[in-house]
Amino acid sequence: MLASQPYLASAEEKSHFQNPHEILNSVFGYPDFRGRQAEVVEALMLGHDAVVLFPTGAGKSLCFQIPALCRPGVGIVISPLIALMKDQVGALTGVGVSAAALNSSLTQDEQETIRQRARDGKLKLLYVTPERLANENFRRFLDTLQIALFAIDEAHCV
Repeated sequence: MLASQPYLASAEEKSHFQNPHEILNSVFGYPDFRGRQAEVVEALMLGHDAVVLFPTGAGKSLCFQIPALCRPGVGIVISPLIALMKDQVGALTGVGVSAAALNSSLTQDEQETIRQRARDGKLKLLYVTPERLANENFRRFLDTLQIALFAIDEAHCV
């Protein structure tokens, strides 16, 4: 994990955060964090940057999903594969998390509905492809959001 010039949340901001362990239990059904997940979640909750390399199945996604659920705003997750996005969004909505993906498989109307939900504060996680970040209109859209965090879900997106 690497940290650089962290954004340190104020005491007032921290008072609005939800408890990560409670989210782990109530949303995902796990009694405790595994391995170094708690350390990563704590760093992200404090606003630090982190590079996390875990083996497949070690719970990387929880490390950014939980802080996004705990912090105000929407977590923006950069993910390279539409199928992976669909799996993640399906799993999250299945446990009651308001999540969506913006990608080329959607109609313009579907994309606008998702953007509006994000602007209205009705999404906690929004999955997007790396190339979407190169789009000036998308970057202007991001300026309209309260962003909880950015996560890059696959190392080859860097």
